[in-house]
Amino acid sequence: MRILDRYIAKSFLIGYVISFCVLIGLRVIIDLFVNLDEFAEHVDLGAWSVAKNIVTYYGVNMTLYFRDIAGVIIVVAAAFSLGKMVRANELVAMIASGVSAKRIVSPILILALFFTGLSVADQELLIPRISDKLARNVNDLTAKAFYAIWFMPAGDGALLCSIRYDVETQSFHHPTIITRRPSPKPGVWDVTGRISADLATYNPQTGEWDLVNGLYVSTDSSVAPKPVASYHALDLLPKDIAIRRKSGYNSLLSSRQLAALAAQQSKMKDMAQLLSQKHFRITDPIINLTMLMVSLPVLICRDPRTMKSAVLVSFGLTAACFVTTFVCKMFATEIVFERVMPELWAWLPVFIFLPIAFIELDSMKT
Repeated sequence: MRILDRYIAKSFLIGYVISFCVLIGLRVIIDLFVNLDEFAEHVDLGAWSVAKNIVTYYGVNMTLYFRDIAGVIIVVAAAFSLGKMVRANELVAMIASGVSAKRIVSPILILALFFTGLSVADQELLIPRISDKLARNVNDLTAKAFYAIWFMPAGDGALLCSIRYDVETQSFHHPTIITRRPSPKPGVWDVTGRISADLATYNPQTGEWDLVNGLYVSTDSSVAPKPVASYHALDLLPKDIAIRRKSGYNSLLSSRQLAALAAQQSKMKDMAQLLSQKHFRITDPIINLTMLMVSLPVLICRDPRTMKSAVLVSFGLTAACFVTTFVCKMFATEIVFERVMPELWAWLPVFIFLPIAFIELDSMKT
């Protein structure tokens, strides 16, 4: 059986490489077509610089593309490999020799589990490390970025405001830091004072923000204002500032970072988004495997003439699972029946399609 397992595994791996290149390449081409004008705006830098920006931008963003369509790639690869065996009548020969159909798909399921693990590692290890690069848009590749910061929370509960943050110099112009402490009431913070300065520049050696003319003023009138030379933010580094400006930046964080961020939130909407991300981190790999298990019994067919319809049915089931998951992610942070239920919406696709997958695998004809 090892020879047969190696043959099926090799066929699936070839299909996986082809599916990966086609689907990821198609995603890159579509996005490049939309953003081509933005890249062309910097043609004065030379064709080599423009090409380098394109390669750098999409080379980094492929980690996001792989995370989003990892399950679809596995299903397409399975359809490719099994379709090839059906067309060559190899599947009929395997089943006629007494090999169970479930035994035939075992190497595919094992490899699918491996690639699902890669997508989890991509989300939890690789994406958080390069999250500041993923938060950039096309214009940030060449332009000197600067923007205003309003009430950005730090790990100690403080809120940071600045009329201008310069990305290149990693400095805030005329920053104001509102210091706070937790109130006895859950989710409520008490303001303790304010730190103002002319300039705050990040010091990588100390991990602090060096302040120019920094001054701390307490809300307690009995405490005199005092000068402050630096401010230490627990999780407000230059990398974090770039990430938090991006819409939906929670998806770029690891599960550990999400848990730390949840401890700082008090708004229901923000908590719902974090809980949704937390639960979908668990259910997404399960959903990816479920899409494959739903499709495999359909793809195991003996007659090459029915293979086209089997592939269409398989892709239809995969699309239904993919769309259901997408809709659940939309409703996970919305008020439905006067409640916000991110846990329910995150697990709903699993409750719907996982029993169907086990029923189909159990009824697979041998």
